[in-house]
Amino acid sequence: MKIGIISGSHRPEAQSLKVARFIESHLAAQPDCDQAWLFSLANNPLPLWDEGVWSGEPHWQELLSPLSAELAASDGFVVISPEWHGQVPAGLKNFFLMWGKGELAHKPALIVTVSSADGGAYPVAELRMSSYKNNRICYIPEHIIVRHVESVLNEDGSQNNPDADRYFRERIDWALKILLAYAQALKPVRESGVADTQVFRNGM
Repeated sequence: MKIGIISGSHRPEAQSLKVARFIESHLAAQPDCDQAWLFSLANNPLPLWDEGVWSGEPHWQELLSPLSAELAASDGFVVISPEWHGQVPAGLKNFFLMWGKGELAHKPALIVTVSSADGGAYPVAELRMSSYKNNRICYIPEHIIVRHVESVLNEDGSQNNPDADRYFRERIDWALKILLAYAQALKPVRESGVADTQVFRNGM
């Protein structure tokens, strides 16, 4: 199975990207995961959505086709978001507007949010509420909120709070195993044809 990891921060050396890289390396060690693919929104590489996405304008096709192929080949996703002013970053919200050809449809996703302090809950609620409608990504019931992120998951162990770091490593491992089980379980749903997005392209 292939799992796509979306790091939603615009910042080039973000804590979200640190968490994404940890998850990427951790997934690579899972026997049920053949490949982990990481896409970072650092420097916000996708322009704001416009109607050219749907009309097939060449500049959009050139930009999105390689990403579309990677997403379509993925069996599940990890979506990582920092909390900025109690919200999901604009680039990550924009990302979800791009995919209407079933690239994400009926594939499980684990939400991971990142906070420098005790926050991180608002992006979970926002993603669950408003990012799935037309692309039909399926968020699993579990999610991870990495609080005080600067003090955990660092490669240099001396920078980590030992108890918190151990907790998050164990919790992420547990949640990823659940994600992989969902990814396996939802394959027959997609292959059955009952969820053909050509019948009703948009959610209600």
